[in-house]
Amino acid sequence: MNVVNPNERPRKLNLKERYAILTRGLDWQPSYQDKKKIFPFTDYEGIKIHDWDAFEDPFRLTMDAYWKYQAEKERKLYAVIDSFAQNNGQMNISDARYINALKIFITAVSPLEYAAHRGFAHLGRHFEGVGPRVACQLQAIDELRHVQTQIHTISHFNKFFDGLHDPMHMYDRVWYLSVPKSFFEDAMTAGPFEYITAVSFSFEYVLTSLLFVPFMSGAAYNGDMATVTFGFSAQSDESRHMTLGLEIIKFMLQQDEANVPIVQKWIDKWFWRGYRLLSIVAMMMDYMLPKKIMSWKEAWEMYFEQGGGALFQDLSRYGIRLPKYHEVAKAEKDHYSHQAWSTFYQYSHAAAFHTWTPSEDEMAWFAEKYPQSFDQLYRPRYEHWAKAAKAGERFYNNGLPQLCQVCQIPTFFTEPGDPTRIATRTTTHNGERYHFCSDGCHDIFEDEPEKYVQAWLPVSQIFQGNCGGATVPEVLDWYHMNQGADNLDYIGSPDEKLWEEWRAERKRVANP
Repeated sequence: MNVVNPNERPRKLNLKERYAILTRGLDWQPSYQDKKKIFPFTDYEGIKIHDWDAFEDPFRLTMDAYWKYQAEKERKLYAVIDSFAQNNGQMNISDARYINALKIFITAVSPLEYAAHRGFAHLGRHFEGVGPRVACQLQAIDELRHVQTQIHTISHFNKFFDGLHDPMHMYDRVWYLSVPKSFFEDAMTAGPFEYITAVSFSFEYVLTSLLFVPFMSGAAYNGDMATVTFGFSAQSDESRHMTLGLEIIKFMLQQDEANVPIVQKWIDKWFWRGYRLLSIVAMMMDYMLPKKIMSWKEAWEMYFEQGGGALFQDLSRYGIRLPKYHEVAKAEKDHYSHQAWSTFYQYSHAAAFHTWTPSEDEMAWFAEKYPQSFDQLYRPRYEHWAKAAKAGERFYNNGLPQLCQVCQIPTFFTEPGDPTRIATRTTTHNGERYHFCSDGCHDIFEDEPEKYVQAWLPVSQIFQGNCGGATVPEVLDWYHMNQGADNLDYIGSPDEKLWEEWRAERKRVANP
């Protein structure tokens, strides 16, 4: 037998050994229950896994280390939030128009963080392998922390500005928020491998830089240091999430060659769904930052065409190609943000944020960033609307738009290669006609029609009388929208009035 010397100090475990004990060492083999009953989704999607222990989490983060790191980040974050509040940081932003970007963030992005928390908690229970199970459990805690810190940060602005008061209620009801909501509900009703491909890889690894990097840079450039801080606090978590997404993709591809076509189909689908979701981010970047950092077109070229191109070149050795319709996204980069803003401008009487016609300086910036499209197609439209608004006839579209059955965005995108013609696709399923904004969404429907015929489309629900009533004021009350404050044009809004009062007071104090 081995005799332990009481005077001999135990050898310190290295990180890999410690991680193995605190993950693999916690698992056990069931003795009286069938493993397929314990993990019923393992074979659900056709993915073949031969060796769960082959999955390696590059961060090898254990629970004790996790709490230590996160506690330190929390201390720093809330110190900045408290300082921001005590020093009236809301008065140091570039312009009150910027707050409308936060209104979109708190109503569209923060609820997605909570949905992600629920999704990864589900994966933390249903992945058979203990390695990805632990990684998903930690990510579930991350996502819950993110929504809490975002609410705590942005709640400061709710004391002064409109449209921030009921984000979770609005997320469940407001028409344009059905776009992010449907994205996550689509992912959460898939199997575990598709869910993690959708969220951790296609969105967080391939596309998240287009959300967090420009948004946090824009917040810093516009004087919102509280938002910058929660962004940086979350970004180290996002690094782990992106790595989990890439590693789980490689893990599936390495386990069995039969997994390759399944994974490729998911990448095609979730690239397109994520790209459509980012249309509101494109609009925010180009139009809602008073001080602009880069255009949507520049961000797309940097983070997807260059960064994503290198990623898929690396994955090509597994038989994975660039996502289907990536060339359509490339063709749309000159038009994406302008078409989204034009649509929201028309419907801002039914939105919980303000819109406005761009100034001459802003249109000059657009002309520089979009030399092939802005002056020819979009400047005349804005000049026409500005002229009407000046004459007291600000344009609001009182009709209800046709929605895409899959992404649930109004069909306002144009044909690739022809920005003068609206792109629409239709198909008939079980005697019913369905409409789509693109070939990408049409293909997704054709692959799983039984799933998407169930979509809760806000326009259809309004027509059926399921949204509070038959009139716009009744629908807005159902949304919990404060009419005349949360909605309509920025010019003449309570937000603008408050901001101008602050500016006048600062000027008076500076020049007594």
